[in-house]
Amino acid sequence: LLNINVGGKLFQIACKVVARYPVTRLGKLALYTDPMKKLQLCDDYSVPKNEYFFDRDPSIFHYIFHFYRSGVLWIMEEMCPSKFVEEIEYWGIHLKYTQRCCRILFEEKQDELSEYLKIEKELEAELEPMDSGEQFEGKFLGRFRKMIWNLIENPYSSVAAKIIAVLSSFFVLISIVGMTLSTVEEMKHKTGKMWMEQLEMICAIFFTSEYIMRLISSSSLKNFLRAAFNAVDLVAILPFYIQILFENLDEADTLYHEELHKVENVSKLGKVLKLIKLMRIFRILKLARHSTGLRAFGFTMRQCYQQVCCLFLFIAMGVFTFSALMHSVEHDVPGTSFTSIPYAWWWAAVSLSTVGYGDTVPDTVLGRMVAFGCISFGIILNGMPISILYNKFSDYYAKLKAHEI
Repeated sequence: LLNINVGGKLFQIACKVVARYPVTRLGKLALYTDPMKKLQLCDDYSVPKNEYFFDRDPSIFHYIFHFYRSGVLWIMEEMCPSKFVEEIEYWGIHLKYTQRCCRILFEEKQDELSEYLKIEKELEAELEPMDSGEQFEGKFLGRFRKMIWNLIENPYSSVAAKIIAVLSSFFVLISIVGMTLSTVEEMKHKTGKMWMEQLEMICAIFFTSEYIMRLISSSSLKNFLRAAFNAVDLVAILPFYIQILFENLDEADTLYHEELHKVENVSKLGKVLKLIKLMRIFRILKLARHSTGLRAFGFTMRQCYQQVCCLFLFIAMGVFTFSALMHSVEHDVPGTSFTSIPYAWWWAAVSLSTVGYGDTVPDTVLGRMVAFGCISFGIILNGMPISILYNKFSDYYAKLKAHEI
């Protein structure tokens, strides 16, 4: 018999039984005749008791012991997959000795654990700042740059940092409101336009100062330029300076300046300026820097991109299918709007989304049956992923809040 002491619990097993598995640790222990080789396989050996000691988990060794006696490795559902794999690798036993049903459930649990750990790591990286306070030690103006970094990147470091974080969100909202009001007809007059321009200038100065402070406090220019939030900050301030560059291209030449304004109104340059002004709407993305909810939403979209892409695929299939069916049953009706399949795409998209504007409706009984099928398919399609996305969003949001605390 082999006397095996695992974590203080004694097990006895016949040498001929474990010798049936010569590649395992206990199989080698039973087959080796050299005492030195046997000592290399265990943690300790008691000569009076002829007992081999192993400093391992005795609760898991019960299943190892059962394996040698029955030839089947059982896996209990409550076991930690990582711990169990570590133990059986130590004893030299392969998962192939388990029953197929147990192995399938165990591998599923392993995948779930791996996915969970991966998401936890990505969540921590989501909240982990690009730099840390320790990185400024020994660098040029390290104490000053660390102070600026705490003010800009760590709202919980001081009262001043909290005020700056609140001001940043406030200026984003003011900028969006100002951009919205600038399109109102009453605000396009001289006085209103002047107020909007001054408001835009103040917001641009604040955003520029914030960006410069982040640039100064960064320990790595390369990492700073690659960060997504910093790219959003740059996009938020560039339209203001590009607009100034176009509008003041050559103030000295009055004739050219007048011609430039004419070009702005009637040519492609005017369209470019309008597009540049529209880019200011991206400033609202700056709120994600201090908003856990927006971060959780973006993280949910990144984690569920496969489900979202699959949803869009189903929507596209539904639009093409029901628009073709509707055109085939309605194209002969006098005055119909379904003159071609592309014309029916808008109706199919609106019906699938269950919005139903009613601007285009079928006239025949078959057409209404197709419309009913389209709407029913849209209800089922839209209801499937909502619960999955919401559950994941709430889970990620709770984890992000826990990591912040």
